Amino acid sequence: MVFMIMRLAPGGPVERDLQRMMSQGEDKGGSSVGREQEGFAVTPAQLLELEERHGRDKPALRSYLEWLGVLPRDLQRTAAVFEDGAMETEVLLPGTVEEIVVKRDGEGHGVLEVPEGKNGGGAVDGRKADISGWKVRIQTPGAQKKRWERRVKRDLAEDPPYRAVVYRAGFRGLLEGSLGNSEKYGDPVWGMILDRIPISLFFGGLSMILIYGVCLPLGIVKAIKHRTWIDNATSVLVFLGYAIPGYVLGAFLIVYLGARLGWFPIQGFTSENFADLGFWGKIKDLAHHGTLPLICYVIQGFAFMTFMMKNSLMDNLAADYVRTATAKGVPYRTAVFKHAFRNSIIPIATTIGQNITIFVAGSLLIEKIFDINGFGLLQFTAILEKDEYIVLGVLTVSAGLMLLGNVLSDLCVAMVDPRVSFTGKA
Repeated sequence: MVFMIMRLAPGGPVERDLQRMMSQGEDKGGSSVGREQEGFAVTPAQLLELEERHGRDKPALRSYLEWLGVLPRDLQRTAAVFEDGAMETEVLLPGTVEEIVVKRDGEGHGVLEVPEGKNGGGAVDGRKADISGWKVRIQTPGAQKKRWERRVKRDLAEDPPYRAVVYRAGFRGLLEGSLGNSEKYGDPVWGMILDRIPISLFFGGLSMILIYGVCLPLGIVKAIKHRTWIDNATSVLVFLGYAIPGYVLGAFLIVYLGARLGWFPIQGFTSENFADLGFWGKIKDLAHHGTLPLICYVIQGFAFMTFMMKNSLMDNLAADYVRTATAKGVPYRTAVFKHAFRNSIIPIATTIGQNITIFVAGSLLIEKIFDINGFGLLQFTAILEKDEYIVLGVLTVSAGLMLLGNVLSDLCVAMVDPRVSFTGKA
């Protein structure tokens, strides 16, 4: 569904490149008719090259199956145009220095041939070019004209010449462990995600430690001291933090603690000389840069986890088994921590695996405010640029972690709840 939305949404990479090329033609002056006559307008061959470069030359369903790795995709590709009425043309294969002949027949099929006297295409460094894995796809004038009119919304005065696309196909998709390359940057999506994983691990891991480390003891204290000044005061603080959006708090902290007082840096995840620092110097630098963003990350998570712990513990403290234990002389402290706490931790255990998505989710606005090139900012930039390979790659990683988190939640519940067992024994 996301793939189809990305394809159908207007303003894609092909449209942007077309607009850029047309604007460059306008900068050269002249009317639109004059520019077309002078050769400044986009030609059908240029349009086809744009669509092929951005993977828009095939139907959306086939492109999706190629991304999955179910169908082969074009791993390497080059193209050549047949002169008027010509039945053959020459094309330079990637990695070669001599051209190969492409012949077509009247039925729209093409074949590759090595010209006589040429050593298999004459590859770079004297290596022979192997043309056995290359295939030819002939694009007829009618098909090119149809694609032109659909994309440009303008009739084409003359039929374009036949065009040969020489390609090497193979399986390289999700099933083969590949997420493709970014359309804007050209880098592998896996590499771009892995480059940002350390930032997500840093903030996600510390966020979970702080949230569980602070909220669980605080929830226990609030349940035991219900309706006391401690409970009321902490409730005000917790709800105040919950009411303040993280990005608003981030802007406030940057202005006052960063810009005015100069206690913390106002942008970046590390200093420019981070690589030259020693071990403890790097720890100090990370703490210096990460304190303000980390506060913004965890501030809103305190309320939910604190009150979940408090309400769950209060329900169990009011249960019959706790009252029976205290009536038999069991100390209240023992009744709380040995009997009620274990049952109260069950709802908390269900959230541990689900929170694993924190490691990659990030926060767009917080990362934008603090100029941190993290996972959230990567997703946002990919959506704006309509870089579908990055969007699908991030979605795949997030969905995989969500499934892994659900399994982890089940395991955590089985560890703390004796009524749950995966062995099949009652």
